[in-house]
Amino acid sequence: MSTSTDRITKTPGVCGGDACIRGHRIPIWALVNLRRLGAYDDEILRTYATLTALDLEAGWDYAAAHPEEIDHAIQENEEDEEGFVE
Repeated sequence: MSTSTDRITKTPGVCGGDACIRGHRIPIWALVNLRRLGAYDDEILRTYATLTALDLEAGWDYAAAHPEEIDHAIQENEEDEEGFVE
């Protein structure tokens, strides 16, 4: 039986080394940001059709255990996006 931590990876050079769902280039911070913007789990699963409910559960568990890391990654991403606005 796998645990939720078995579903999360951090690989240097992949998605900036951010925590991702194993086997996907989907960062946990991106999933958390979608949820903060009002998306429900079923909407996220439709958007990322290759994810499972267990993947999302692992992502939420990871985010709850590492809130500063996730907040920092979201902030960094938002700052990067602002740099492209003219």
